[in-house]
Amino acid sequence: MRSRLSLVLVFLSLVLAPALPAQVPEKPKDQLRTLSREELDMIKVLNSQERAWNHADLDAYLSGYKNGTDLLFVADGRVTHGFEQLISDYRHNYPTKESMGVLTFSELEPYVLTDTFGVVLGKYHVDRNKKAGGPADGMFSLVFEKTPDGWKIVVAHTT
Repeated sequence: MRSRLSLVLVFLSLVLAPALPAQVPEKPKDQLRTLSREELDMIKVLNSQERAWNHADLDAYLSGYKNGTDLLFVADGRVTHGFEQLISDYRHNYPTKESMGVLTFSELEPYVLTDTFGVVLGKYHVDRNKKAGGPADGMFSLVFEKTPDGWKIVVAHTT
């Protein structure tokens, strides 16, 4: 129960954060910044997922998500609850290498919220032929939890 409450609080902070005044002066979009170890570790999860997807290794791709009943995945107007349901959905929607296509993540913006939670915003592109579903593009927001097994996605929202 406490874990679900933590997830809800983190998700609400993600939704409400843009409405709050910034405490740090905004840097121009083209200015680089040094990422913290925690931010880099969250990005490494996405790099591993991208590599796994492009090798049609769904098990390795899904290892970036927390294996638990409190996992939430929001996409296509639907909320998926739990890791087992997520596995089932991915296996159903991407049964072949061709249906998976080639995945590219871009414009990744990691943020550490607390010692145990962080957020990554970004864009994705899937390149595949028309017969396999055609190309797909969108944006995502991911809530990560720092677990004994490293940073894991606990809430995913894609558009």
